[in-house]
This record gives sequence, structure tokens and C-alpha cells, in this order.
Amino acid sequence: MQPAQTLSTPWPSGQKWAFRFAILFFILFIFFNPNGAVPFLEIFYNYYIQPMHGLVVWAGTHIFHFPEPITTFTNGSGDTTYDYLVLLFCVTVALVGATVWSAVNRQACNYDKLYYWLNVILRFYLGITMVSYGAVKVIKLQFPAPGPARLLQTYGSSSPMGLAWTFMGYSKGYNYFTGFAELSCGLLLLFRKTALLGAVIALVVSANIMAINYCFDVPVKILSTMMVVICLYLLSKDFARFINFFFLNRLAQPANLSPKRFTKRWMNITLISLKYLLIAFVTASTVENCIQGFKLYGDDAPKPPLTGLYNVETFVTDGDTLAPVLTDAIRWRRLNISAFGNAQIYVMNDSVETYKLLTDTTVKSLGFYEQDQNHRQVLYYTAVKPGLLLLKGKLYNNNIEVTMRKIESKDFLLMNRGFHWINEYPFNR
Repeated sequence: MQPAQTLSTPWPSGQKWAFRFAILFFILFIFFNPNGAVPFLEIFYNYYIQPMHGLVVWAGTHIFHFPEPITTFTNGSGDTTYDYLVLLFCVTVALVGATVWSAVNRQACNYDKLYYWLNVILRFYLGITMVSYGAVKVIKLQFPAPGPARLLQTYGSSSPMGLAWTFMGYSKGYNYFTGFAELSCGLLLLFRKTALLGAVIALVVSANIMAINYCFDVPVKILSTMMVVICLYLLSKDFARFINFFFLNRLAQPANLSPKRFTKRWMNITLISLKYLLIAFVTASTVENCIQGFKLYGDDAPKPPLTGLYNVETFVTDGDTLAPVLTDAIRWRRLNISAFGNAQIYVMNDSVETYKLLTDTTVKSLGFYEQDQNHRQVLYYTAVKPGLLLLKGKLYNNNIEVTMRKIESKDFLLMNRGFHWINEYPFNR
């Protein structure tokens, strides 16, 4: 995108149109998808995004004639119908805006300074995004270790995204590897002299993220694709140098890294000060958020009482002891109490009943409910001995008595196999 001519040389018409499209599109995308990479923009985001919600809902009904109105907006998924329409809006406005801009301004000119500042904006947007992505892997918040429910789940019943999360969550080492790769390129992008190396590493890293999102149906396809697009845009100014170095065996001329400065000294000092304050703020806030998150949600965070997986040894209902028959739709096989207030009851016929759980350690009770906790089924527990639990109470008008023994996650092969330098034979189970 950057011209090969001197800075004062006017750009060709096609190049000017392409740049006008690029700056409009990227600024609009960042405006509607700040992704936590634009400090303090989130304060205003909830105000200006509401009109966008209304516009997209209107467009879905009156322009695209969707059979149902759009009611779901960006959430844990960044690939909602709403998100794709916002992306279409950004592309459409950028196309129309670049065309009108070019029609109105036909003067010979160049956008060297504007191009430089767009690169700065994109470097920081991508860099801060990579820093946040890397931090939650190094601190290990994005991919938790497989819990009992996941360890019991068959491969065939897991979703592609669940399989990817299990794969990533199993290994702390791989989290460190990918996390430091993302952190390194993110930090390199924040500085002008290391930005090229940062963009090269970021292209490899973001392409891998994009591949995982596409191949495992992770709903962050739009953002990961845009990360790759931004990397390619940042690298485009050095395209000829890459061709010379990697393919033509020619000398790659040094890049022009001269910054675009203001004429007044105080403005330059202010700008540099703001830059380093921004880097310090992003670094400090990211570290603080990750440490707080790790204490609350990390693998080693304190767990509520009774959290864990229990194997049912005896199951008595209305005085009858039920044998562990595989086709039984009443007798429990296992009970899993998660660290996040949920419980899964595994029945002998392989069905799973999921409930929300309210634990009261004062009266030693477990309240199972689906939506309204005022309509919960209450069972009382007694610790017979370490690892052995007795549940008594009424469940759906049946008096039950359940004896359960706790199963540790380390008892599963996946969690106890560990790392081996020497393997006489492949241990592939």
C-alpha cells in the first residue's frame, strides 16, 4: 500500500482508493469490535452500540427479510448473525465512502502521514489483542484443565470446540508455548523498530488461531480472520523486500523507519509519553486481571465443598436396593459436583441429568433445581469417612439413600500419564 516514490510524490488513483477503503474499514471494525484492545473505549461502547443493534435488527427484518427478528448480539460467540451483518456494514460503508471520497477529491496528493498513523493504530490494536490472548494462556485461564465431567465424556459426544478446549486445557506446557508466542509478537508490535518482526510472528500465530477456529468450529472466526488480514496489511509495505530476500536472492534494502513527528516539540513529547503510559497501563491491567481471574477461576482456585466426581456404590429407593443394571433409568451411576454451582447425575442407562446446585454446609444439604431454586429437591449428606459420602432425602417423591465414593481426577489415565523422555513403544490409547 505504501508508495515506492518519495514522500512528496502523489499516489496513483487506484492506490488512493484502496487506502481510503482500508482506513474506513479498519477504523469502523475497531470501533464496533474494540475487543478490549482500546483502553477506555468500553466505557462508551454500551452507549453507541445500542443504535447499531437497532439498525441491524431493522436491516435483518426489512432488507434481508429474515424469518425471525435478530435477538442475539455479540456474546461468548463473536460469529452471530448480528456480527456478520456488522461486518457487512463496515465493508459496505468503506466501499461507498472510498468511492465518494475519491469522486469528491480528485486532487493529486498522497497519504503518507495518514498511512503511517493507520499502521500505528493497527499495530497497537493487534498487539494489545495478542498480549491479552497470550496472558490468559500463560496464566492458564482460557483453557481450564479437564474436569471430571469432561473426563467422563466420550469423544463422540463432545463438540469440536469442546475437543479443542480439552486438548489445550490438558497441557500447561503447550499453554505456555502458545502464550509466550502471542505475548512476544504482541509486545514487539508495540514498538516501531520491532514491529516488522512482531507482524511476521503474529501472522504465523494468528493463522494458527484462525485455523483452529475454522477447523474446530470455534465462534471467533471473524476476529481471528481480521487478525490475519491486519497482519498481511502491516506486512504489505515490505512485500518487495520479502520477495527480494526469500525468492530472488537479492539485497533487501533497509526499511524506512523514520517516525512521523509533529512540528511542535511539546506535541511529540506528549505523544511519546502517552505511548509509554498506554503500554504500562495495558501491561499492568492485563497482569492484574489475569492474577485476579486465576485466583477465582484458575485450575488451582479454591473449590466449594464436595466438589468432585463420585462413583455410586449403593442406591436405595423407597427401601429397595437397586442393582447396577445398565438399562436402569432410575439408579445413579455417578454424581459430579462442579466448582461452578452445577451438578450432573449419570444414570445407569448412560443418560445425564444436569441441575443447578445449592450447597448449604450449615445443615449439610444439596439442593438440586433446574431454574427456580425455590423448587429444589433437597438431599442431606453425611461424610461417612474420607472420600465416602452418604446422601439421604426425597427426590421426585421417592425416598433415596445413596452411598458414593469420590474419584480423583488423577486416577484417569489422561491426567496421570505425564511426560516421558523415553518411550520404548508408542503409548497410544
